[in-house]
Amino acid sequence: MRMVIVLALAIGLTGCAVDTAAPARTAERFHAALSAHQEEAACALLAGQTADRLPDPGQSCATALRELRLGPGGAVTGVSVWGEEAQVRLRGDTLFLHRYADGWRVKAAGCEPAGDLPYDCEVDG
Repeated sequence: MRMVIVLALAIGLTGCAVDTAAPARTAERFHAALSAHQEEAACALLAGQTADRLPDPGQSCATALRELRLGPGGAVTGVSVWGEEAQVRLRGDTLFLHRYADGWRVKAAGCEPAGDLPYDCEVDG
């Protein structure tokens, strides 16, 4: 009986594992695209609403990202996932992501803590 309980606990615990690698990879790909001056590729990693709100009228998403000159991302220093939402902290940036049916997308980037207030982000959807 004890073995059954231990096995049930082990199965239950592995079912609760949170995948932090996928949002981290998306954040790294976003910053890699920016570093390589491939703003169109970076735009493809943005959530739709974020990509739509980023440019000024008559401006493309890629041009808007180019003008923002977001700092280098750097190595991942931490990842937190809450259901469909994630925060990825890189050495040079903090990003917020959302999981859609086709994968993780960046909702906000260029984020810095604002004391007791929410983060202040350069790119925000």
